[in-house]
Amino acid sequence: MSNLQIFLKIKLCVIIVTIIMTLNTIYAQERHVSNSRDRINSKGMALMDSQGIFVPFEFDRHALGNNDVLIEILYSGICHSDVHQALQDWTENETYPMVPGHEIAGRIVKVGKNVKNFKVGDHAGVGCMVNSCGQCNNCKVHQEQYCLKGCVFTYASKDIYHDNEITKGGYSNNIVVSEKFVIKIPKHAPLEKVAPLLCAGITTYSPIKAAKIKKNDKVAVAGFGGLGHIALQYLVAKGAKVTVFDITDNKQNEAIKMGAEKYVNVKNQKEVEKLDNSFRIIFSTIPAKFDPVMYLKMLQLDGELVLIGAPPIKDTPTLAVTPFVFTGRRKVWGTLIGGIKETQEMLNYSVKNKIYPRIEIIEPSQISDAYKKIKNGEAQFRYVIDMNKLK
Repeated sequence: MSNLQIFLKIKLCVIIVTIIMTLNTIYAQERHVSNSRDRINSKGMALMDSQGIFVPFEFDRHALGNNDVLIEILYSGICHSDVHQALQDWTENETYPMVPGHEIAGRIVKVGKNVKNFKVGDHAGVGCMVNSCGQCNNCKVHQEQYCLKGCVFTYASKDIYHDNEITKGGYSNNIVVSEKFVIKIPKHAPLEKVAPLLCAGITTYSPIKAAKIKKNDKVAVAGFGGLGHIALQYLVAKGAKVTVFDITDNKQNEAIKMGAEKYVNVKNQKEVEKLDNSFRIIFSTIPAKFDPVMYLKMLQLDGELVLIGAPPIKDTPTLAVTPFVFTGRRKVWGTLIGGIKETQEMLNYSVKNKIYPRIEIIEPSQISDAYKKIKNGEAQFRYVIDMNKLK
């Protein structure tokens, strides 16, 4: 082959590659324009900084994909972790504007062409995450919350599957989600009470299931707030004998009504000391500073302290090695929500057994005040925002 022929072949290859790259660029530009045009207009309540003041906020969400559903949000619960994240209790690098909310219940108003499990009009919910890789070992066993590539949380999270845009949550009028991360809600279930189950429910149901609670197990719940009062109901439903710990006396009657055998104010030191070596498992839902060694001493041999609540960084408890060693064969482990399959299981179980949170419904204009009450420990269980009142 002559040098001229070689040159002409190389030239032809360059021309072909250039044409392909140009076509790809044009296609990508057209797709970007189409996606921009098809983005979903949304409005909600947002924080502009860490001061806790919510204001009306308009934004848009990524376009409805072939495997996505568009949900009209009717109710959104306020989780204590919303407050921690919004006020930068866990990090100083939060991104604003922030639209929190990962306890979402509503109605499907549009579906992508490949959606199989949902139809327009279905009641549906969204919990703490909206995407994951689906391919890693953890995703393959339905533990998407522990995705090895990092799951995408419902708000204030970089969505690596949608151009790295920052997700915005349920304090809004709608949300676009892959059907793989949507929870089916029975039509007869009360949406306002279901919403908090999408976080508070699964966050307690999952470790209770993992702990293999049996009838007559002697267990305790530390912290009787949004998470604690749901955990108590699940444990009672499984036949466990439950003691509740808190720092006030004003929740005692409610705990007993829900089935607790005993209620202890941990500020009463003499009563606490009587409980050493008493429990097989203690579930800590405490979102503030506490003494883990006190609870370790209450465990029986081979007992377990399960950490569910997440205090602010500045108040995070520490566990020194020496007292941990001398308490002898007590275990400590933590847990983060649950996978989508388990979340659906939790919701079905909750509805069947009529396990719901105690709630107070508020309007969007009252969110800032609700945050103050939660931060000051004045809230009674769970606030739920009526998003129908969003203006």
